[in-house]
Amino acid sequence: MRWVVRVGFGLLVLVLLAVGVLALIPSERVAALLASQFETMTGRKMELSGDISPRIWPSLGVTTGPVSIANADWSSSEDPLFQAESLSVDINLGALMGGDVQIEGVQAVTPVFNLERSKDGKNNWDFGAGEANGAGSVPNSATAFTLAEGTIEGGSIRFVDHGTGREITLVDVTASLEVPDYSGPFTLSGQALSGGQPVSLDLAGDVFSAFTEGRVVPLTVKLVAGGSTVAFEGRGGFAPVAAEGVLAADLSDLPALGRLWGSELSQPSLGMGQDKLNVAGQVTLDGSGAAYLRGAEVDADSNHISGDFDLKPGEARPTLTGQLVAGPLMIGDARGSAGSGKSAASTGWSAEEIDVSALGLADAEIGFSAPSLALGPMEFGEVRGLVTVERARAKIEIKGANAYGGMVTGDFVVNGRGGLSVGGRLKMVGLATEPLFTDLLGWDRLVSTGDFELEYLGVGNSMAAIMSSLEGKGEVGLGPGEIQGIDIASMLQTLEPDHVGEGQKTIFDALAGTFVIAGGVLSNSDMKMVSPYFIASGSGEIGIGKQTLDYRLRPTALAAEDGTGGVMVPLLITGTWADPRFQLDLEGIAREKMEEKAKDLEAKAKSELEKRLEEELGVKIAPDQSLGNAAVDGAGDALDDAAKKLLLEILE
Repeated sequence: MRWVVRVGFGLLVLVLLAVGVLALIPSERVAALLASQFETMTGRKMELSGDISPRIWPSLGVTTGPVSIANADWSSSEDPLFQAESLSVDINLGALMGGDVQIEGVQAVTPVFNLERSKDGKNNWDFGAGEANGAGSVPNSATAFTLAEGTIEGGSIRFVDHGTGREITLVDVTASLEVPDYSGPFTLSGQALSGGQPVSLDLAGDVFSAFTEGRVVPLTVKLVAGGSTVAFEGRGGFAPVAAEGVLAADLSDLPALGRLWGSELSQPSLGMGQDKLNVAGQVTLDGSGAAYLRGAEVDADSNHISGDFDLKPGEARPTLTGQLVAGPLMIGDARGSAGSGKSAASTGWSAEEIDVSALGLADAEIGFSAPSLALGPMEFGEVRGLVTVERARAKIEIKGANAYGGMVTGDFVVNGRGGLSVGGRLKMVGLATEPLFTDLLGWDRLVSTGDFELEYLGVGNSMAAIMSSLEGKGEVGLGPGEIQGIDIASMLQTLEPDHVGEGQKTIFDALAGTFVIAGGVLSNSDMKMVSPYFIASGSGEIGIGKQTLDYRLRPTALAAEDGTGGVMVPLLITGTWADPRFQLDLEGIAREKMEEKAKDLEAKAKSELEKRLEEELGVKIAPDQSLGNAAVDGAGDALDDAAKKLLLEILE
């Protein structure tokens, strides 16, 4: 604000000079004199062109043609700090004669403000001259003034921070400043367009003279950007930026606030503020760039969260810390939208792009607890966790969450560095499988209680891409339960594949196995199932990305107490998650029987050969010796015996 006062006071002097000398000096000489005096007062060059028109009645004033104020020496921009098509200043002549400076109006037509901050923190609106005493000093109480109305029409403001790369642009700016008492209250209001959306600012404060010096004064502020509103009531100043008071913010339109701040913000997902995001509390800005929000109350859609936040500046980005307590939390759409478990089994994974750009705005470390959590289609009981964010990588540590009758621990990672990847390590103990798989995959045929361990990693900018790229491993162990929709025991008895559908079920005592995931396909080769009526092993693939099934189950009916003598009929499970197909592998049975007969014939033939070798050559085959080697060894022994016999005959 000090530079505004300095420029305004400089314009006041220009009015007096212009009116006093215009009658004696040509217009171009007056312009040069005014520009020279302004440079002396502010340290910046001013260029005036066109006619300069003074007024004496009914008020003392002057109107200029095009005007510009030079940029800072360090700026690389070719644009001036300020330029306008014209300036008009009016001063109350009667009050001036009485010793009071009453500015009745200041108007800038189509002004353009080009504001910059250098990498080392310099501001191009900080004027170098007249900071202390002398011609350029800011008015003191002896030269205090009032301003009936200062206005800007059709202006634009551009701010570039070369340190952060942030750029803010406002167009169609209309603003008004009123200072009825230099040592009393003042008001500032303005409207503009930011990224095509309207923004407005209303500011009211006390002790204008102190505020222009950057000191803290009573202050109320209301900022509206698109559908978002930020209101503050308390005390504040700007040199440095410091404030304390009550904050009430409606952040329902975060993209509009992002554009105003020079950042790209996406609308949060459901539960995080997609339709409603209100923040209230006692805020403190300590002048170092840090902000503290105490007694915070956050309403995000249907969720209510309370706690404390600390936001502190960092070298690359600010750091947000907090400790939060929430009511029942609902994040994501649990009503069956595309991508949720129930609909994914019939419609496929959602290809909608997932935007996690907000992770790069700040680092964070936030602890939280909630009595329940609905995460998309999945439902958890009491949950405690810690969220950390570092360089656009978020890690959610689940200290303990009640879920589906059991407990979940582990971590979940969302990495937004150069794209999107998700991963984690989860341990689940005692979870009920029917509601779990119904919510997660839309598959409700497995009724049991089990333990799971899972380690996974997926890459992609949509749920479909992530599921098709999954890599990982895990294991599963289930207790007594049933598979609904198929009766494997009856299939073994009748060798008919029609024991499928409503009312059919397979009862088991235990099921266990391990698996690996590669390219979005889960592979298993060691599944074991124990049932009162059969035992089974299984192997095959489950396409997670394409939601397909290609699995072979080998159940063997139990005919004796020792588990022997049963009938084995392979069962093929193919198709999709939404429409699985079950088929008895009769060809596989015939093929296995043919292979068994071939092995029997081979064994019989080997036995006959062994017998003949022993009878005709006297060769006995060792347990680990092949028929060929035994025959060679036998022939060699026979030759040795013949050679010995011939040698003895010669010697005799």
